Amino acid sequence: MSNKVALVTGGSKGIGFGIAEALLKNGYKVAITSRTIDAANNAAHNLVEFGDILAIEADVKDFNAQQAAVNLIIEKWGQIDVLIANAGVGSFAPIDELTVESWNEIIDTNLTGVFYSIKASVEAIKSSKGAIITISSLAGTNFFAGGSAYNASKFGLTGFTQSVMLDLRKFGVRVSTIMPGSVASHFNDHNPDSTDDAWKIQPEDMGKLVVDLLSMPSRTLPSKIEIRPTTPKG
Repeated sequence: MSNKVALVTGGSKGIGFGIAEALLKNGYKVAITSRTIDAANNAAHNLVEFGDILAIEADVKDFNAQQAAVNLIIEKWGQIDVLIANAGVGSFAPIDELTVESWNEIIDTNLTGVFYSIKASVEAIKSSKGAIITISSLAGTNFFAGGSAYNASKFGLTGFTQSVMLDLRKFGVRVSTIMPGSVASHFNDHNPDSTDDAWKIQPEDMGKLVVDLLSMPSRTLPSKIEIRPTTPKG
């Protein structure tokens, strides 16, 4: 995996940070994006000991920002081999209380944002015959009350990724989606606690899974992977 380049959206904390760390430890050069440069720089400061890291301010809801991030990576390293489309948000409310603003934020980040990230990087990844991994959710196949916007975004992301997989495999690009259950992350303004969240999937577990997927023989494509805590709380 040495001399390969990965872009991790939403890489400043949680799942994205765990994936970035695992990729760095396995020889990747890694660019992480965040909505603010301060968050990206703080994460990069904590990751630099593991390898070559680049911090970029880029909101996935802004296509031009995604294109600029891709251009910056190619200017610095000459290629992109892997895109981890991880950035996501969540808020939950019954439909009669769900605001238009919340709906737009969730759909624009979790679904349109992934489209923007892939659209901006697809030609570079076709050139490298690389890989795209999107981070969906078990909520992309299991609906629940109060989750109409989040379910819609993740059901859409799961289907979108599988269609992209069919579009791009003829170019030698492998496309997968990971669908995690409960992760000890900052999702939905949660503050992870090493004791209370010990039963959950950990960000480093997600990182190991990504590395394992990228290590698969080229003849084999794990296109959709569900992952959940071994022993759910309660």
